[in-house]
Amino acid sequence: QVELVESGGGLVQVGGSLRLSCTASRIVLSTNAVTWYRQAPGKEREWVAVIVSGGVRKYADSVNGRFAISRDNEKNTVFLQMNNLKPEDTAIYYCTTTRLNREYWGQGTQVTVSS
Repeated sequence: QVELVESGGGLVQVGGSLRLSCTASRIVLSTNAVTWYRQAPGKEREWVAVIVSGGVRKYADSVNGRFAISRDNEKNTVFLQMNNLKPEDTAIYYCTTTRLNREYWGQGTQVTVSS
């Protein structure tokens, strides 16, 4: 069974950094696009960043220049480096990928930015 596991969330002060990880089992992330989303309390889920199999990266305007998505193929892991964090970045962060027209999601990791 395909499984995605996010980790690396936590409590950080404004301006701080965190690196989230999305590690997969039974699916090779390097051959699939991997997307990070986030959802804050009371808000709709928001697309954050994507890395496609060819290595192209795209970011939401709200995080562009502060977040960086990357992958380590040997570890079958995708990272989301988050710098200069703001209170509005507080959310649960999820990674997702698709294989054979089926979406797979992790359980999420909480990021809280305190002012």
